[in-house]
Amino acid sequence: MFARKLDWWLIGALIFLAAASLVSIASAEPSLFRAQLIWFAAAGLVIFLTIKINWRWVTTQNWFIMSLYWLIIVLLIITLFTSRSVRGAHSWLIIGPFRFQFSELAKVSLILVFASFFSRRYLEASVLKNIGVSFVYFFIPAALVAVQPSLGTAIIFFGIWFGFLAVSGLSWQRLLAGFLILILVLGILWVTFLKPFQKERILGFISPARDPLGSNYHIIQSKIAIGSAGFFGKGFRQGTQTQLGFLPASQTDFIFSSFVEEWGLFGGLLIIIAFLIIIYRIIKIGIESEGNCVKFICLGTAITLALQVFFNLGSVLGISPVVGITLPFLSYGGSSLLTNALLMGIVENIAIDSSF
Repeated sequence: MFARKLDWWLIGALIFLAAASLVSIASAEPSLFRAQLIWFAAAGLVIFLTIKINWRWVTTQNWFIMSLYWLIIVLLIITLFTSRSVRGAHSWLIIGPFRFQFSELAKVSLILVFASFFSRRYLEASVLKNIGVSFVYFFIPAALVAVQPSLGTAIIFFGIWFGFLAVSGLSWQRLLAGFLILILVLGILWVTFLKPFQKERILGFISPARDPLGSNYHIIQSKIAIGSAGFFGKGFRQGTQTQLGFLPASQTDFIFSSFVEEWGLFGGLLIIIAFLIIIYRIIKIGIESEGNCVKFICLGTAITLALQVFFNLGSVLGISPVVGITLPFLSYGGSSLLTNALLMGIVENIAIDSSF
């Protein structure tokens, strides 16, 4: 009875992405295969346990949602001031043998906060006071992760906030004003805040021929890997860019390039189709569910996943700057995987509740 209520299109697409991730990691970095397999087992457990929680009740407890939000803020502050630098970033809080990025969990917190906030004010989304309050909710965690520095995560936070404003019925005039303000803020950040390597990534995106051995090296190698793949790829552990070490971060940020090199454009299309199925099913579940808050949770989850997929694939294909966004359910690591698993569990819980 329980199994029949699950959204098996969503589950099936997730299983396919998990299999693709494990195959790609086994090829690119075999030493990480066992660890990622454990992370996927943990992610499955997170989904199962999350399905058991009464999320419809949780959405009525604003104190719980806000307590979670402020707890994440405190953890981000602790991370900023106590964590060791990893590749120049203070993003991971080390707890015993584990290290975790609480900026990932902040995505869930923002979705819950905005879902609760806008579900009670969706008829007044254009009121400047509501826009201002919601901006503060976005700005606090965004500022904390931006100084780690993790500009990509801050961009995702902005996308979540702006996406909620868009689906809440904000007028196009104010959406346009928001874009103009964003351009102004980006100009200020360029002059006062962005670090040299971040500026180089943006300049490299604007000028693809710039610094081929530096800021554009990742993109060039990614394009070579994808462009040389053919339709069915070179085969398992036969990708030259990956196996010879030319493609950096082949198991994390550039795992899509590594996968396509060995499994071809056909494999890449299957990955994209799987993501489209997931996003479509999440939106469908949200539309068919009862209650504004759970609808907003689904829409917020779909927006978050779509943004992560867009910026990651945009980076590896050279159509957006490299901002360090992992590819959900494919890239190696536990923080992003467990966070996205939590979101999938919430969505499946909503799907089951709506099927009664």
